[in-house]
Amino acid sequence: MSQIGKYFIFLGSLFRNREKLSVYLKLVLDECISIGVNSVFIVAIVSTFIGAVTCVQTAFNLVSPLIPMYIISVIVRDSTILELAPTITSVVLSGKVGSNIAGQLGTMRITEQIDALEVMGINSTSYLVLPKVIAAMLMFPLLVILAGFLSILGGYLAGTLSGIISPDDYVYGLRSDFNSFSVTFALIKSVVFAFLISSISSFQGYFTSGGALEVGQSSTTAVTKSCISVLIADYLLAQLLL
Repeated sequence: MSQIGKYFIFLGSLFRNREKLSVYLKLVLDECISIGVNSVFIVAIVSTFIGAVTCVQTAFNLVSPLIPMYIISVIVRDSTILELAPTITSVVLSGKVGSNIAGQLGTMRITEQIDALEVMGINSTSYLVLPKVIAAMLMFPLLVILAGFLSILGGYLAGTLSGIISPDDYVYGLRSDFNSFSVTFALIKSVVFAFLISSISSFQGYFTSGGALEVGQSSTTAVTKSCISVLIADYLLAQLLL
């Protein structure tokens, strides 16, 4: 409970004694490149193969001749948009982005760079952490959209090239009984996951104490707590919004 209370106090300190907006603009753009652009490759690889595997395994389990083949792409579409694209992407990014944020802030803490900012009268939490949170909340939805598209494309390529499903059946299944709220739900989840991953990782890194060993431990703890929080939030959002 003390850690939870400390975390909420930490969140409150992000909005006190802020710098000028012009200062944050460059910081947020730099973090967008670090968090978003540098994560495109890993997100593209993971999402494409997840879509391909989902298509192949769905076709393997549909053994009844009474089930039309286009159901394969319906399952790929719904599982991708509702769960695989936002959640799996966020879990992958919690390992890449979360550990990076925690390691960066932890190193700044043990080398006393954060103390130097405080001495100069700068709110170090707002200056260092707020741009990371804003950039994550901006870039995660874009990465989730990319992941959803590539996952469905991966399923299309795997299904059509292997002869599991015809291109016409796959496209028909994608259009069949589509609920547009699924996309809205995925984007809401991505924003919530972005906030949780960036803030929890920043919290762990900011309060690192000791030396290089503790920085590694903070990074590991940040990834673990971020993944757990993402899965809990995933269930709660599904329960509330669906």
